[in-house]
Amino acid sequence: MSDLSAIYAKCRGGERLDFEEGLRLFKEAPLVELGDLAHGSRLRRVPDRAVTWVADTNLNYTNVCDAYCTFCAFYRSPKSKEGYTFTVEEMVAKIRRSAETLGVTTLLIQGGLNPDLPFSYYTDFVSAVRRELPHVHPHFFSAPEIWKMVEVTGEDIRWVLTELHKAGLDTLPGGGAEILTDRVRNKMSKTKVNTQNWLDVHSIAHELGYRSTATMMYGHHDTPEDMVEHLINVRGVQDKAYAGGKPGFTAFIPWSFKPDNTPLGKQMAAQGKTVPGPSVYLRILALSRLMLDNVDHIQASWFSEGKKTGQMGLYFGADDFGGTIFEENVLFSANHECKTTYEEITAIIREAGFRPAQRDTKYNIIKYWDLPVQELQTA
Repeated sequence: MSDLSAIYAKCRGGERLDFEEGLRLFKEAPLVELGDLAHGSRLRRVPDRAVTWVADTNLNYTNVCDAYCTFCAFYRSPKSKEGYTFTVEEMVAKIRRSAETLGVTTLLIQGGLNPDLPFSYYTDFVSAVRRELPHVHPHFFSAPEIWKMVEVTGEDIRWVLTELHKAGLDTLPGGGAEILTDRVRNKMSKTKVNTQNWLDVHSIAHELGYRSTATMMYGHHDTPEDMVEHLINVRGVQDKAYAGGKPGFTAFIPWSFKPDNTPLGKQMAAQGKTVPGPSVYLRILALSRLMLDNVDHIQASWFSEGKKTGQMGLYFGADDFGGTIFEENVLFSANHECKTTYEEITAIIREAGFRPAQRDTKYNIIKYWDLPVQELQTA
């Protein structure tokens, strides 16, 4: 194995890593050493050992989509009899039930790219939530959905985001990123937004005062080179936000592809390919913390990777444990289901040796959950 000491020293000193250095770490660094470097970086950022989480749910307003992504088991074509689109009133009623019965403070809303929805649907939706449920934060619409609005209106990204902002939207989820290299995107979703489209949505959103997250879905057509390029693309958008005096991304969230019931999954199975396991996930988490020197938070996904792997991720650079996600349909369509409670999520964090802290969408701490583990387990 080649000597990585110079790169390790840069990591410990908080210096920026370039593409080749990141690639070498991913390919060559022993997992434990990579995790140690990332954990050290994480502790320097959050010295009180807090691990944040948010009370949220993930509802879908439509499964109708004309992107036809090969990795998706959720969508239905515009002509499908299995397609659905809920009215704004129906969605508000669903959200109200979640807020009243589950106490959610953040609502993650994403849907298919439905060509038949007018732009007024989206602005009315945001306005209705702000008006009728002011205590629930609308974290709505991924970059591909914003581009569908651009297509429907004939206006540009800035106009669409400005109108949504007027309606009350001020954060965007990072969905639709998959892998931010066109080599991979052209194999998975040729009709969906390209790399520059996704980056432009978030860059312009940041200029307008939005906060957003960035994501990565790996484990399909991607290579280590693609993943490192993805991280550098995200870092570049954050550099641009900071240069303009804006905070930009709140967090980065990687997760693995769920192949069941998807065309891409069937293709991979026929080729004898499988999605990488937990060790690769932990390696990606650690590299993300080390490469994304300008993104405050890295999220360990208990939901997509399982609770034990998510818990391990807290020692590989992650300082956030995601959300409660009381309802979710996209990964569920791929035969992946994982549920939790407030008590369990805080117990998992405490068992790992950290302090659970409930946050809001913008990473402001709402409260610390300081009950002992044994009390949480019997609460």
